[in-house]
Amino acid sequence: MIASYKKHILDFKRPSGTSRGVMTQKETWLLKIEDNGKIGMGECGILRSLSFDDRPDYEQKLIWVVENIALGKEVLWEALREWPSIQFGVEQAFLSLASEDPYVLFPSAFTQGRESIAINGLIWMGEHGYMKQQIDEKLKQGFDCVKLKIGAIDFEHELDLLDYIRQHFSSQEIELRVDANGGFSPDQALDRLKCLSKYDLHSIEQPIKQHQARDMRDLCRITPLPIALDEELIGVIEYEQKKDLLDLICPQYIILKPSLVGGYKGSMEWIELANERNIGWWITSALESNIGLNAIAQWTYTLKTSLPQGLGTGALYTNNFQSPLEVREGALWYNPKLQWES
Repeated sequence: MIASYKKHILDFKRPSGTSRGVMTQKETWLLKIEDNGKIGMGECGILRSLSFDDRPDYEQKLIWVVENIALGKEVLWEALREWPSIQFGVEQAFLSLASEDPYVLFPSAFTQGRESIAINGLIWMGEHGYMKQQIDEKLKQGFDCVKLKIGAIDFEHELDLLDYIRQHFSSQEIELRVDANGGFSPDQALDRLKCLSKYDLHSIEQPIKQHQARDMRDLCRITPLPIALDEELIGVIEYEQKKDLLDLICPQYIILKPSLVGGYKGSMEWIELANERNIGWWITSALESNIGLNAIAQWTYTLKTSLPQGLGTGALYTNNFQSPLEVREGALWYNPKLQWES
């Protein structure tokens, strides 16, 4: 068994904005395992400035993985607890290696093209006109769940955009989610949540920055709309730490990005703890290429959740890998008639 890796820079079709800044490129690393003529592939999807394993020695750790690939998936996963994106790449690569088709990690009605996964349409931050244009496009494309990134432009303009949607569509017709990416200060957060609650939102992701657990706890206790933890979960790697965080904050939802929380195994730890506490959850990709998105989507389908998931990032890039993944009528499909090209 031998392994190798390569770096791939994904180029955004249009600069994409969050409250943390504007992105024009996304770095990712592809891990390949070869054994007895078979190939397994995985994506280590790091998000610089956000990933817990955004460290100068990231490539050195990949070299270590390649040199120690014979240790196997379970041993490597445990050894990589502080490297969640590499944990996920290793999980994918070994599953891919063991599969008849290296791109079908979880055979199902989804990979057969018979069933789809409901997803939210994502509206990126930008000028008021650009955000309105995106909203119109998502509604025309048949999405009945739309998520807006907020916290970077004028708050009143963001409220105008929500008002624009609600003037045309009720909450029964369009589910609205917003993601603040930690864009509000603890002092202003409650007032802003009260303003947002007038638009009958499904939830708000990470209203204040992570690592302010007691402020987030207080907010979750009195919030007028459900709060979902996202960045708050990053870097919480031990099982007991996860329990303590959920017991302290008691959020309404958690959002799981496998590349940021330790892949399938790390995500399942969060899901089990959330289910025990009646906390809702959904899965979101983290700007991976179609290789990582495919691995997340196939696994997500097996979880049989009814909430729309955050899996629609494949069309963001000019140089993504051609894949059978398609977004149609607000859902993600796997079209087995289409070929992979990687």
